[in-house]
Amino acid sequence: MRKSPPSSPPTYDCMTCGACCCNSRENIAEGYRDYVQVTRRDSLLRDKSQIKSLAVVNRAGEIHLRLVGEEQRCVALSGTLGASVSCDIYALRPTGCRKVEAGDSYCRQVRRERGIDRTRPVKSQLE
Repeated sequence: MRKSPPSSPPTYDCMTCGACCCNSRENIAEGYRDYVQVTRRDSLLRDKSQIKSLAVVNRAGEIHLRLVGEEQRCVALSGTLGASVSCDIYALRPTGCRKVEAGDSYCRQVRRERGIDRTRPVKSQLE
C-alpha cells in the first residue's frame, strides 16, 4: 500500500479574510460595541488627524477604533470580507490588532462566524 505524502498545515491568508477586523458575534449579541482599544503605547494615538477620524471614546473614557456598518467592521478595513481586504492603518494599528495571529483559535472562530472558513494552500503546494 502506498503512503500519501504528509500534508502541510493550512495557511491562513489575512489579505483574503478580514474577519478579525469585525466585532465578534458574541460581542454583538451582548451589545458590546467597543472593539479594539487604542492605548497610550499605540503610535496611532499620537497621530491626531487619524485618531479623530478612526476612533471613538466610550463612557469609561477609553479610546477604541470605530466600528461601521451592519458587519460592525473596523473603519480602517478596506475591501470585501472573505475576498480581498487591507488595513488602511497597518503600520499604526493598535496593540490589540497586533495580537491576532493568522490561524490561532480566535482567527478560526471569527472566520467560521463570517463564513470564511477556508484557507489558501501554501505556495510550495502550488508549484
